Amino acid sequence: MRFLVIAFICAGSFLLGTARAVDELPLCAVSPPSLMLTGPGARHYLLVDEKLADGVVLDLTRTAKYLVADPRLVEVNDSGLVRAKADGSTTIKVEVRGKTISVPVVVRESQVARSFHFENDILPLLGRFNCNSSGCHGKAEGQNGFKLSVFGFDAAADFSALVKEGRGRRLFPAVPEKSLLLTKASGQAPHGGGLRIPAKSEAFETIRGWIAAGAPFGDASAPRIESIRMEPGDRIMPMHADQQLRVIARYSDGRETDVTTQARYQSNNDPVATVSAEGVVRTADIPGEAAIMAAFLNEVASFRLIVPRPGKAEFPKLAANNFIDPLVEAKLRKLNVTPSGSIDEYTFIRRVYLDIIGTLPTPDETRAFVKDPKADKRAKLVDALLERPEYAAYWALKWSDLLRVDRAALGHQRAYAYYRWILESFAANKPFDKFTRELITAEGPIEETPATNFFGVLKKPGEAASAVSQVFLGIRIACAECHHHPYDRWGQDDYYRMSAFFTPLSTKKIGTIEALVGTGSSSARNPRTNQTLSATPLGVKDSVDDTKGDQRKILAEWLVSPKNAWFSKNIANRYWAHFFGRGIIEPVDDTRATNPPSNPELLEALAKHLDEGNFDPKKLIRAIVLSRTYQTTVQSNETNIRDEQNYSRALARRPDAEVTLDMISQVLGVPEKFEGFPEGTRAIGLWDSKVRHYFLKTFGRPQRISSCECERNDEVNIAAVLHLLNSESITAKISNENGTVARLLRENADDAKVIDELFLLFLSRPPTDKEKEGLLAHVKKQDAGKRRVAFEDIAWALLNTKEFMFNR
Repeated sequence: MRFLVIAFICAGSFLLGTARAVDELPLCAVSPPSLMLTGPGARHYLLVDEKLADGVVLDLTRTAKYLVADPRLVEVNDSGLVRAKADGSTTIKVEVRGKTISVPVVVRESQVARSFHFENDILPLLGRFNCNSSGCHGKAEGQNGFKLSVFGFDAAADFSALVKEGRGRRLFPAVPEKSLLLTKASGQAPHGGGLRIPAKSEAFETIRGWIAAGAPFGDASAPRIESIRMEPGDRIMPMHADQQLRVIARYSDGRETDVTTQARYQSNNDPVATVSAEGVVRTADIPGEAAIMAAFLNEVASFRLIVPRPGKAEFPKLAANNFIDPLVEAKLRKLNVTPSGSIDEYTFIRRVYLDIIGTLPTPDETRAFVKDPKADKRAKLVDALLERPEYAAYWALKWSDLLRVDRAALGHQRAYAYYRWILESFAANKPFDKFTRELITAEGPIEETPATNFFGVLKKPGEAASAVSQVFLGIRIACAECHHHPYDRWGQDDYYRMSAFFTPLSTKKIGTIEALVGTGSSSARNPRTNQTLSATPLGVKDSVDDTKGDQRKILAEWLVSPKNAWFSKNIANRYWAHFFGRGIIEPVDDTRATNPPSNPELLEALAKHLDEGNFDPKKLIRAIVLSRTYQTTVQSNETNIRDEQNYSRALARRPDAEVTLDMISQVLGVPEKFEGFPEGTRAIGLWDSKVRHYFLKTFGRPQRISSCECERNDEVNIAAVLHLLNSESITAKISNENGTVARLLRENADDAKVIDELFLLFLSRPPTDKEKEGLLAHVKKQDAGKRRVAFEDIAWALLNTKEFMFNR
């Protein structure tokens, strides 16, 4: 009930156990307790917090009253932002909750002439107001003849564009406020981007001052930014609450400056919490977690918040099947959310069959599993599924998407050989570190070493570097080819150092044999700086010592090394996302500080399990599907109805396009025929993503033109729904003389038995009494000789149910 009492606390009523006087509550605190403002225009936010008895911290920054003892020295607004005016010492009195807290303030060097620096002072403002975003002047062709580098990655080019291009017409030093740059941004002159920087605002005055000073580029030896941090770093917040953030930039000379009003902000989960341009976080009415990103120049930081559900949830005593369950439960307790109950045997068998082997259980398999009295039958079923050939086929399909098995790029023979290598790796349960090493270091005759085809698709060093980073680390570096990553630490130098590992690679003919060889230098040139960079893994300070020849073995060893913080977590996260419908990091291939995991402890534990299990993917799958968390029902309860990211309940998931097509063929008893493939080939066995097939295209099969997980579209769309309702090919399967409906009617005169069998086929469960009664009535209503038509109707109806089309 802790968050229900907040409104009463403000009114002076206390329901935290017994009644307590206001003096007994923890005192409010002001951060920082004292201020030193140095330099002209120095500013700093005060943050006012109150820590309640249960550990919840309320932000009172915008409700507190501020009184300056000497207003000639500093001023403070209602948001707690303190600005220096003149040198001296004074005190700010903060009145909150009937208490007064004094904050000593010292101002110095406020009258020193400001020394402007374009990169430190002006570029952040262009970023804050989205002037250099890809949707405005930062796009490839610029906007209306004015082009800036995306997110300010090229300060020299931006300075030239502002000061020199257009014959200098954008700046007017004689009357700075009349400069075209300011009149357009402030809405005083027509501007396609609308009002961006209000006249007389702090940002407007900063740019005006820079222009008045002659628009200098700044001293080349001036301190440069090293990092930023957000204060506070994390919070547990009630619903419909505010939290003022503070962003502090640290420079190379050790100086720290409050840049809250110059940073730009973004939430990774708007339904839980949003953030304003002023850095004020506002929670909504959904329990969950969010991360707020702040960006200043090329540095980023994040603030994490948890929003528990109000009230008090009665948390049941839950048995832990393995290490996963206590970690999920601990997070749910923080959120005051109760998990849903467990699934029955019918739901379990259908769920694990579809998730592990992409195949529905047969009625006989379902009946045998349900009747089995053994306590460990779920574990034994999982073990049996992991040994079936469909397991290797299904997971080879998924990794063929990521590793780009592409006939259009490789040709038929090479693409098939590449796929067979992936398929055989999963059939042999090759450890994932070995699989990765073999792929990254593949060399020699292409016919003898199919893994070399990875580099036949990704021929450019940068493409290979981006794909390796995204697939095996979950890190996106592609945008750093042209500019610094807008939400992460990666810059152009990082991109080209990673690319350098693949620059020696080339395909050479030795007689009639084609081979992948690595010769030349493992280095790459940054085209912007013209600097030659040595091969270096991401985040590693020391580059490869020897740049001669192929250095991919160093990269491969680093990838799977315990020193690499990303590899095991990325693989574990990808597998988790497959079984739960969303990753602990989501999207799964966008790992960054500003997109943190929803449950860091769980991700750490899964990665550790993968490491200690010698990178055995089957061991990881076994742990996941045998957890109580995986075996939770999709049915929500009062506490978790809006939770979609903390695994308090299962999320209904639409199977992959290939799995869905195989499901339809299986239940209707008529296999699909694919152009160029032999009879009996299943959709999950299609190694060629370019096979023409309307169903697969409509249901979101990827074309393998990128290594992004997002290429596969599993969202419901109207074309797919209409196809299921009206498809001539599905109609033909339903009415096929050798199909399921015709066969069952020939074998059974009892309509009730046919209905039972259809439900086991389609939904892996028997019908309820009400369902059976209604369907039997439908059959009896038909005219004589229309029995088959009636059951074909039933098959159509079952095929179009959510229960069939989703893995629940």
